[in-house]
Amino acid sequence: MSSRSLGFMVESGRARLTSLFATARTDGRALLCPYLTAGLPDIESSVSLFESMSDAGADAFEVGIPYADPLMDGPTIHTAGLRALDAGTTIERAIEIVGLVATRTGRPTIVMTYVNPVLRYGAEEFGTMAAEAGASAVIVADLPVDEAEPFREAFRAAGLDLVLFVAPTTNDHRLATITALDPVFLYGIAQLGVTGEREEAGAERAALLAGRVRAATATPLVLGVGIATSEHVRMVAQYSDGVIVGSALVRQVLDAGSVGEAAAQLFDSVSDLAAAVRR
Repeated sequence: MSSRSLGFMVESGRARLTSLFATARTDGRALLCPYLTAGLPDIESSVSLFESMSDAGADAFEVGIPYADPLMDGPTIHTAGLRALDAGTTIERAIEIVGLVATRTGRPTIVMTYVNPVLRYGAEEFGTMAAEAGASAVIVADLPVDEAEPFREAFRAAGLDLVLFVAPTTNDHRLATITALDPVFLYGIAQLGVTGEREEAGAERAALLAGRVRAATATPLVLGVGIATSEHVRMVAQYSDGVIVGSALVRQVLDAGSVGEAAAQLFDSVSDLAAAVRR
């Protein structure tokens, strides 16, 4: 399928996220973007958990494609990925779940994956699959910015935008390189290391990163990694455009005795998080 025939999705995906950031800014709050692994706890039940979080006030979703070697993810999300894979969640089924989440919740949906699953299909085909499902953007967690241009071009041709990472260790030259690629938003690493729950939000370091990003670009900044509680969210929402919470929510699903219990716990947790993004 040509980029011309898919061109409307480039506008709608990016424009939708941009509009969402603008609306939240006017409302005096940050966006809340919960993460869950596609196919968790099983393929049939996965979408219902996103629906529960949507009902609780989530603005958008990061949907993880389960992968056996997730270098950026800690033990909680790694376990979730293995469980989803054991339940039969292939890449194709995960993309189907992405589409169902986008359709049933009406929320922008961001695919989170790694380089190898993308290369299994090629960036163009992977991007087309995700775009046709209704995704708005893609995060490729282990993609170095120096190698990002071909992925960005392939995804944009398919109708998607690419999200890129910045961290407290990102120097000014590299920050300029990242922003020059014009990502739809920047995923700011609030705490160094793999994903997972932390006792502290790392607010001071995240605030310094946010200040440097603000000085360099108008691109929205969404903070994630190590953010687990409503108090963490309240702190980092003061100087970010959005907040991602992942491992704390994934753990609730892994620990729940049933899908209904998981959905109820997610609803309560996301309701608290949604209240905390207001400045």
